[in-house]
Amino acid sequence: MAAATAAEARRKLRLCASYEKARILGRFFKTGPGEYGFGDVFLGVSVPDIRLVSREYFRLLPQQEITKLGCSPYHEERMLALCMQVLRFQKPDEFNRRKIYVWYMKHTAFINNWDLVDCSAAPIVGAYLWGKDVSPLYAFSRSPQLWKRRIAIVATHYFIKQGRLGDTLAITTILLQDTHDLIHKACGWMLREAGKKDSGLLEDYLQQYASRMPRTMLRYAIERFPETKRRFYLRAH
Repeated sequence: MAAATAAEARRKLRLCASYEKARILGRFFKTGPGEYGFGDVFLGVSVPDIRLVSREYFRLLPQQEITKLGCSPYHEERMLALCMQVLRFQKPDEFNRRKIYVWYMKHTAFINNWDLVDCSAAPIVGAYLWGKDVSPLYAFSRSPQLWKRRIAIVATHYFIKQGRLGDTLAITTILLQDTHDLIHKACGWMLREAGKKDSGLLEDYLQQYASRMPRTMLRYAIERFPETKRRFYLRAH
């Protein structure tokens, strides 16, 4: 049987596309001049539909065809490529996993919105670096590129799920002075997830750093706290 092509997957995506949804997504993902998603283009395909297409094609597309999608100007095609890579990464084959990780790190210029980072950083970057040298995450946390910094912190979600919280706290500390709201949200989210594993460790961290956190980061971090405790941290901020 002949291998499938990127063009086939594109056609399948377009069957699910909506012009009106594309307009809404363009506004939601801040694609206007000066906004973080400036220049991104949407087809108007929902995430559930993208995932359906990814499950249909991830075994059928050769790597070079996935790369065509991963470098597409269309947001949903880039997400499709990432969803397929996440599925392919799950095969217990270290050589295959390394190839996908290297591909990911070479294509970060196209992983350029928060949903693209959030669907892929932990299951690919975090999963690959588990038990290995994690210095690439620390390098990314100091990058001038917004999306590399978000990859750095969101990738640690994989570590959190395994019960290792130190890298999340260390990278958050590096990012405390970050000026971008999307980094504040991501760090607060990861702190909240760390707190699900060890609430005492999160409170110890907040005792030391809450007063220095951007308010959005703090709000996300304490979201699961009882109301009285949330008020305490917000008053002390």
